[in-house]
Amino acid sequence: MRDPELVREILEQIRMAAQRIVRRSMPIQKPDDFLDSDAGLDRLDATAMMLIAIGESAKHLDKITDGVLLKRYPQIDWSGVKGVRDVLSHHYFDLNADVIFTICQRRIPQLIDTIEKMIQDLKDGAP
Repeated sequence: MRDPELVREILEQIRMAAQRIVRRSMPIQKPDDFLDSDAGLDRLDATAMMLIAIGESAKHLDKITDGVLLKRYPQIDWSGVKGVRDVLSHHYFDLNADVIFTICQRRIPQLIDTIEKMIQDLKDGAP
């Protein structure tokens, strides 16, 4: 790995973005909660922005590690992470609250766990 410090920094940014998603989506109990009020729509917008940031960071991480690092952690659908970024960035006005809700509930906690493992592996000197 050419720049482990940069990799760690990007992983920390992904972790922080994912933690923001968890915190901001706590009041959301069902997909319609994103759509039923201005506060819900604000949460949806903020969540979408963090998902875009996570996807962009994953793309950057893949590039600077020559496609090796993310493959070591197959429990995450990395192409899905990057694909969500593409969909949200290019079709922002077509946000699907059901999909975003499912990502928040099912995917983000696993992503946080995996990112924390990746950070620990870097600290432990894993190549």
